[in-house]
Amino acid sequence: MTSVKVVVAQIVDETPSIRSLRLVRDGGGTLGPYQAGAHVDVTGPTGVLRQYSLCGPPTEPDSLLIAVKREVESRGGSEALHSIREGDILEISEPRSLIGVAANAEHHLLIGAGIGVTPLLSMAYHLHDSGADFQLHYFSHSREHTAFLELLEERVEFRDRVHLHIGITRAEQKAVLDELTGEARPSSAVYTCGPEGFMDSVASIFTPTVGPNNVHIEHFVASDIDTSGDTEFTVEMDTGESFEIPADRTILSVLEENGIEVFKSCEEGICGSCVSGVLEGVPEHRDNCLSAADKATGNQIALCVSRALSSRLVIELY
Repeated sequence: MTSVKVVVAQIVDETPSIRSLRLVRDGGGTLGPYQAGAHVDVTGPTGVLRQYSLCGPPTEPDSLLIAVKREVESRGGSEALHSIREGDILEISEPRSLIGVAANAEHHLLIGAGIGVTPLLSMAYHLHDSGADFQLHYFSHSREHTAFLELLEERVEFRDRVHLHIGITRAEQKAVLDELTGEARPSSAVYTCGPEGFMDSVASIFTPTVGPNNVHIEHFVASDIDTSGDTEFTVEMDTGESFEIPADRTILSVLEENGIEVFKSCEEGICGSCVSGVLEGVPEHRDNCLSAADKATGNQIALCVSRALSSRLVIELY
């Protein structure tokens, strides 16, 4: 995996638990542009690697902006990034995207909550620059806990497209989302990021109007997977090599054990690094990176978590 050393050029405390980091290439040079909705892998001071969405303008070449929420029960990655100072060096991956802007949509609804506003910000910049019809709806507990509040209220060029829903209860959230379906139509694309329950609500409310393939979800946290019924199956590479995948092993781990180099990062089905092609067989999708449309086609699989519904899969590495 290609990595880049960056300098933390600026740190801003956006809320009591969220800070933004502006990153510039160590030694100079450009980092952009990148696709709206992209994220990077960030290796912090403790060596923990985590994915963070890019939330600045995608066309800005000189720096990247990420936002990090301190998670008390995390494995230490967010806590470490809350201890760094301006001038510190970090290592990041090249930007990559899984939740990009739908090219054929006539209308776009960006719906975020909490730290989930971050990937939607870069998409809003892109949609504004391209003259698209869009709205950004951002839900937060209070003004104190609204990330990028000043930016969204006063500084972004598209502030007339921003709707802040601050301090409303979960029950009130549902009422607002129900009302927003009146702005959606079959040609709309809906993008959501935030707590799992919030994204589930957005998906369930908007899917009847726009269809499952037009609801795009960005996950930060891996889903719990029931492995109690797992069985073994065979994976064959397009090069002819064949491997047995035991019930208690992942495709990724077996391939690596046998010297097959696979591009990977989170190993939790979130980042999409290990997604590969399926040439034959039926995958059992357990990831949170492929879209509903991608999963329906059955021609891709996340090797770190997903398995097979057929006795054999033929795959090709990307």
